[in-house]
Amino acid sequence: MQRIKCRVEELREYVDTIWHVALTPQQAVSFKPGQYLLVVMSDSDKRPFSIANSPTRSGVLELQIGATPENAYAGQVLARMREQGEIEIELAAGKAFLRDESPRPLILMAGGTGFSYARAILEYLIDTGSKRPVFLYWGVRQAHWLYEQGQMQQWERDYAPLTFIPVVQEPEADWTGKTGLVHKAIMDDFVTLHDYDIYVAGRFEMAGAAREEFKVLGAEPERIFGDAYEFI
Repeated sequence: MQRIKCRVEELREYVDTIWHVALTPQQAVSFKPGQYLLVVMSDSDKRPFSIANSPTRSGVLELQIGATPENAYAGQVLARMREQGEIEIELAAGKAFLRDESPRPLILMAGGTGFSYARAILEYLIDTGSKRPVFLYWGVRQAHWLYEQGQMQQWERDYAPLTFIPVVQEPEADWTGKTGLVHKAIMDDFVTLHDYDIYVAGRFEMAGAAREEFKVLGAEPERIFGDAYEFI
């Protein structure tokens, strides 16, 4: 993997506890849509974050970092970025990148800031003019954590192959969209998953449950991709 220093160009809070980070690498980088980078805190402490933009957007690396007060793992990374204005990274890591050669329609399933993984794949599909149908399901606990819902709705209007479905687990009274668990929403919408490539990002327990339950609807295990599956 490449080890590269990056300048921190932007550090902005989307909503409470979720941050957008834009990095400018000091040299050209190479990665595939859906891969992640490692923030090098030390030689023995390297912390993974999904790259939130497509490799077609050259010269920038975007991250979407959830950092609640009790999450020192992410908070320490943000603190170093603020204090030093630069960060050292290694990339690219991850085997759950987009299988661009596949003709199959796609389902992108994201929980929380796992959205950044799905976003990178979607941005690549848009930039390359892919005609493959793509369904992006984004599950959050509460609706205010849909921090890029407006952007997704705009892309849905502009990019015909895209269907965007937000899913809220604990909705307020004025929420009119889908509710509950995001993988259950997918199962409610599809009679079969046999013909789809499915990309999953989020909590390990969510990813594990989704893979097992998707098989019931005919999903082929070798066509379900997610970095979580390397660890569970």
